[in-house]
Amino acid sequence: MNGAFVEGGSPLLLADVNVGRLAKWLRALGYDVLNAPHIHDQDLLALAHAQGRILLTRDRHLPQAPPVRRGLVRVLLVHSEHLDQQVQEVLTWPGLGPPRPFTRCIRCNTPLVAASPAEVHTHAPPYVQRTQREFRRCPSCGRLYWRGSHWRQMEHRLHALLHSVAPVQERL
Repeated sequence: MNGAFVEGGSPLLLADVNVGRLAKWLRALGYDVLNAPHIHDQDLLALAHAQGRILLTRDRHLPQAPPVRRGLVRVLLVHSEHLDQQVQEVLTWPGLGPPRPFTRCIRCNTPLVAASPAEVHTHAPPYVQRTQREFRRCPSCGRLYWRGSHWRQMEHRLHALLHSVAPVQERL
């Protein structure tokens, strides 16, 4: 099966209900992850096949499904129950391209676009308008991003996650 890839060589991913938080953090790392928490297994497999996405799941039965056994859908079975370890599991997968942090909307998965201070004037709080000059926004849901304290906290956590997997990736 040939999967679809985004710019940068990373495969398209599909997260089921068991790994919803993982989807958010993978998006923060810049990976294209469609989150499908309310889709039944057969529809999930059909969507993965139709879009060429690799299914991320903790459901140990999905890898036994006929579309997976026939090679129509690829599954990455996530073993850990803990978010940091889940991210590390996915990051050690050899088919994953390099991360591109903060390039996708963590809410809706759309690639972010640059926005000028003038464009966000009515959407950003006054303090943010005074202290920030670089903004990104989601063209789909309108969410606005800037390098505030929340960004720095996420950046610190992502850095720790990436640093913890570097020795494993070097062995691959």
